[in-house]
Amino acid sequence: MNSVIYNFEKIKKSINDSINIIAVSKSFKYDHIKPLVDYGHLHFGENKVQEAVNKWTVIKKNKPVINLHMIGKLQSNKAKDAVNLFDYIHTVDTPKLAGLISKFETLLNKKRKYFIQVNIGQENQKSGVRVEDLDNFFNYCFRELNLDIIGLMAIPPNDGKANLYFKYLMELNESLGLKELSLGMSGDFKVAIKYKSTFVRIGSAIFGNRN
Repeated sequence: MNSVIYNFEKIKKSINDSINIIAVSKSFKYDHIKPLVDYGHLHFGENKVQEAVNKWTVIKKNKPVINLHMIGKLQSNKAKDAVNLFDYIHTVDTPKLAGLISKFETLLNKKRKYFIQVNIGQENQKSGVRVEDLDNFFNYCFRELNLDIIGLMAIPPNDGKANLYFKYLMELNESLGLKELSLGMSGDFKVAIKYKSTFVRIGSAIFGNRN
């Protein structure tokens, strides 16, 4: 069995079928990802728009059932390309970006699904909406811009307090009445699932270490 398929199956058997595994394929060449595509897996994650455009445009035309997830910081000047290619964008975090996304949905006649990225650890070097601004930002995106906000997303600090942050994000998600939660990566996805994460972003545990 191909090592990528073996790794994927091992993870899949350890979690509930209702959890969506986003296979984070960023920086891997398509030849390395292809066995998982051929296996029938549908959710793949990228963190750079241009890399994703080059890698996935033709593949998605041939396999429109594939769901592509933008999980990296989205620059304003790449918003149009992102709305055109990605099915899910996990990193909506500023009014300017939300406004551009809304504009390009109309221009391109596409509706996408979005997560609001929350800066759950109040870290200056990380993107994300501050917790105290979340309610207003959600209302702006959902009510004024009519974006399909399905949940919250976060990349917590690496300080050994994952349980605390995951629980907090779960509670924020529930306070907004949202059903999906994008939380957990290769090292902590099982913990994230305990706190109702429905989308886990797993790269190295499936594809191996990046060069």
